[in-house]
Amino acid sequence: MTGSFSHGAPKRSLGQNFLRDENIARKIVAALDIGPDDLVLEIGPGRGALTKHILERGPKHFKVLEKDDALADAMSEWPLSPEIHRGDALAFPWESLAEDGSWKIVGNLPYNIASPLMWDIVSRAPLALAVFMVQLEVGLRIKSQHDCKQYGALSVWIQNFAQVELLFKVPPQVFYPPPKVTSAVLRFTPKETLPTAQAGAALAAALHLCFQSRRKQLGTILKSKGIDNYVQVLAAVGIDPAQRPETLEPERFLALANSLSIHFLP
Repeated sequence: MTGSFSHGAPKRSLGQNFLRDENIARKIVAALDIGPDDLVLEIGPGRGALTKHILERGPKHFKVLEKDDALADAMSEWPLSPEIHRGDALAFPWESLAEDGSWKIVGNLPYNIASPLMWDIVSRAPLALAVFMVQLEVGLRIKSQHDCKQYGALSVWIQNFAQVELLFKVPPQVFYPPPKVTSAVLRFTPKETLPTAQAGAALAAALHLCFQSRRKQLGTILKSKGIDNYVQVLAAVGIDPAQRPETLEPERFLALANSLSIHFLP
């Protein structure tokens, strides 16, 4: 059903660490729960460790995003191959997928682009489900709760758009070449009610404003931006001016962002 790749050296510039463990590849694909009516997109298929298992499950439509032309060329020669889109996933027009419906998205994400890529996907793609392998440290940051050291803008953003599960950890030795860190597989299930585009823009601006000065009190941060009625603004959403950004739950951060006048935010 599929072809094979030559074992050329992975490209460090593209963050390539190829998964070579069949059991882990099967577990990742199984977490997507692919059915015959599903639309599936894989980011960075590499040598096809996940791709072949996705093809075996026979989704309605399957496309991959691959930046490496040599790998895309090799996959295009498979007897049965997915639709191949060449280019940088960070530049992909995620909204365009909505023309076909909701998608299940999967990938072993390069560590150097994982955070901005997940930020974009949960907020812009018509998402049915996503399963990503990322650096364990990033996975723990995404899942972290308020009042934790790891909690930050990425945590707040993603948790406002999706429920996040850390499914399992992945050791370095199952990759070629082995990275210097442990990885984790996470599953993202979109929330029933998602922030609007306007609310998302306000939230992004508020996160940028507040987490630039995460050790300062929220009252101090807002006052420094010329928001003279900051006490009333914070009180309206049940926030004490003495609280710091990392003490706010994701939904209260969204409420704060929505209550702020957009011209006060950078």
